[in-house]
Amino acid sequence: MDDADATPFDRLRAVLADRSAVVGVIGLGYVGLPLAVAAARRGLSTIGFDIDPAKEARIKAGRSYIDAVASDELAALVKAGQLTATTAYDRLAECDVIVICVPTPLSRHRDPDLSYIETTGREIARRLRPGQLVVLESTTYPGTTREVLKPILESSGLVCGRDVFVGFSPEREDPGNAAFDTASIPKVVAGDGPQASELVQAFYGAVVQQVVPVSSPDVAEAVKITENVFRAVNIALVNELKLIYGAMGIDVWEVIEAAKTKPFGYMPFYPGPGLGGHCIPIDPFYLTWRSREFEVPTRFIELAGEINTAMPNHVVDVLARALDERLRLAVSASRVLVVGLAYKKNVEDVRESPSFKLMSLLEARGAKVAFHDPHVPEAPVTREHPEFAGRRSVALSAETLKDFDAVLIATDHDAVDYRLLAEAPLVVDTRNAMARHGVQGEHIIKA
Repeated sequence: MDDADATPFDRLRAVLADRSAVVGVIGLGYVGLPLAVAAARRGLSTIGFDIDPAKEARIKAGRSYIDAVASDELAALVKAGQLTATTAYDRLAECDVIVICVPTPLSRHRDPDLSYIETTGREIARRLRPGQLVVLESTTYPGTTREVLKPILESSGLVCGRDVFVGFSPEREDPGNAAFDTASIPKVVAGDGPQASELVQAFYGAVVQQVVPVSSPDVAEAVKITENVFRAVNIALVNELKLIYGAMGIDVWEVIEAAKTKPFGYMPFYPGPGLGGHCIPIDPFYLTWRSREFEVPTRFIELAGEINTAMPNHVVDVLARALDERLRLAVSASRVLVVGLAYKKNVEDVRESPSFKLMSLLEARGAKVAFHDPHVPEAPVTREHPEFAGRRSVALSAETLKDFDAVLIATDHDAVDYRLLAEAPLVVDTRNAMARHGVQGEHIIKA
């Protein structure tokens, strides 16, 4: 076929096949930067886009800002010309494949906030040209790619499925997981129509080890929601069991450790101080919101959300009772050190971390609160708790502990000295960290 006679589909399929395609990744956070590195690693010329000039500068300097990407590899890819970063969205016209990895938070009323997707879609539409594939990776409710993103792209005058192509592939990043990375996690993919499906499979097949095609973007969107609803519901279950067994004087962590020896029919989940991260606290509400349009109740999911959302209040209540009973001290007169600002162990990611809620609840009761986190030297700006921005992690030492009446373990980082924490007058442990490190004491309370 003569190049002049080639369709946009034919041209795009050809550049994907010979790996001459240029890839653009919009949003260089915990999802976008690892994906950009994975694409560049496989020989695809990759441009990262972000509105933050600091990220552009750090990438061009070969300095990573997330744990999942090593600075030495980033620097090597940048030096080789395989990867660059920019804030100039006009460069989208250079890209054959554009992947959207922007946030999808909740509004204050727990409705989906698609403003980042919509704004990004409009930026793409202004520069869209025939022969481009646009893939959404941001977690959202089923129907978003087809009903929200596709019409925005077609506002350019180009037709999806003929001139340009659209698909969805849910991100599956797990910060801190050393066993899997972007390339080794199976990738669910879907295109809007058969040609888009072929193209999205060809693109991700060039980047990751295993591609799992499904029939439509709606199904792919539902896959991601299902994965995170599954976790949210099961975490809510063990959180509720923690309350029930606690009232009976039974240690829920001991129960779980024994139960997981069963080689079939059981999967361990663990209680905690509340849900954190970019997915599990948010995604179930996307599904409950969407289900209202179809007049289908989501009682089970909503109940799980209520249980998990209530956990920080429970933890603070346990701490307040322990202060009163063991130290004869009111919360309002106490000094509390929260250990762990990140939402999970051994990462620097603070998105939706329950530690912020714990600190806010304690300060609302009059306590003086500080935090220690070996991975988070300074609290960043967050949408829900901007009052903590700039607060710095305090050093952990025997001398430091003398300044506090209680330690509240919110995140069980491996780098924390738990035997040192035992020197505090009171320790409230939401992660069973003290027991797992062999530290016991009457002043250690599980919550």
